[in-house]
Amino acid sequence: MIKAYRVNVNGKVYEVEVEEITAGGQQTIAAAPAPAPVAPKPASVAPAPAPTPAPAPKAAATGEIVEAPMPGTIVDIKVKVGDTVKEGDLVAVIEAMKMETDLFSTKSGVVTAVNAGKGASVNTGDAIITL
Repeated sequence: MIKAYRVNVNGKVYEVEVEEITAGGQQTIAAAPAPAPVAPKPASVAPAPAPTPAPAPKAAATGEIVEAPMPGTIVDIKVKVGDTVKEGDLVAVIEAMKMETDLFSTKSGVVTAVNAGKGASVNTGDAIITL
């Protein structure tokens, strides 16, 4: 029995045909022609809701920002607004792919804003702490 499927790979939609092979018998599968992109059709299923974005940076343009080095989830914030930190002090911990990464202060100064809280999802370059 041949079944036709529509497959989305990196934003391109392909139509493929697959022949089912039974356990007892051997059937040969004819090579399908090279997949041709087809125009995407509207999805009948609602897409998953987008993750909640991190809060917008509340920093002044002159502040030094500690950014997320990768997409992940904030596990812990080690400072609060008004704390004095030295260059290299631990300010936050981010988790990505089941691994925790420590984030350190990029300069000495006073914390003027905490832009992402514990449990927030962040993307690469998002502001986490402002000095």
